[in-house]
Amino acid sequence: MDLRFDGKTVVVTGGSRGIGEATARAFLESGASGVTITSRKPDNVEAAVARLGGDERVLGVVAAADDPEAADRTIVATVERFGGCDVLVNNAGTNPAAGPLVDVDLGAVDKTWRVNQLGPLLWARAAWHHAMAEHGGVIVNVASVGGMQPGRMIGAYNVSKAAVIHLTRQLALELAPRVRVNAVAPSVVRTKLSRMLWDGMEDHVAQAHPLHRIGEPDDVAASIVFLASDQASWITGVTVPVDGGATGASAPAGLG
Repeated sequence: MDLRFDGKTVVVTGGSRGIGEATARAFLESGASGVTITSRKPDNVEAAVARLGGDERVLGVVAAADDPEAADRTIVATVERFGGCDVLVNNAGTNPAAGPLVDVDLGAVDKTWRVNQLGPLLWARAAWHHAMAEHGGVIVNVASVGGMQPGRMIGAYNVSKAAVIHLTRQLALELAPRVRVNAVAPSVVRTKLSRMLWDGMEDHVAQAHPLHRIGEPDDVAASIVFLASDQASWITGVTVPVDGGATGASAPAGLG
């Protein structure tokens, strides 16, 4: 299967580390003519651009995921620099709101929901109005298995990712046939954002997955690249678990 993106331009939000950086690198290795990455912090943008090769195919933009002006500005800059925006990967996310929903700080909940569920809509709107309405394209959202089933301690995050899954279906309906919209739902992946879920207990967490390892950013990036490619041209509105079997190959509690 030849997953090539020659002549295509990609925007990856939250592209300065983890899944985002791995995704940007995967698109570059697949021949993308331009990849824009974003982060809230200038130093993170600069360092990631350098790690990605620092060449003319990489554009780094300082932009917050929940800022509509930043979304518009980034898509416009991408079109001006590379001539279009063919793929948008809504990867940026946050999880400052740990704890039971009945007790967790509401300010942290608001921030989590703004970044994780409003953010993808803001960027999809920007991509549509500045590029994809005329030329078509693909949007891939990064959800989570936490959006497919409840879990303890990160309820606000899980609710936000459930919203991303439904947003994916809604946008797939509204933007068809010009734009395909899909999502990936990772389980525990070795990233800074999810460190509290695996650090110091990797063996235990790995054994909780039928494939007996936690995920790596490249695992998720590969699925994103596939969904964005022409090989997936008849797929839209779906969420693909990338989870080591956590949702599809696990027995219900007490039955395994």
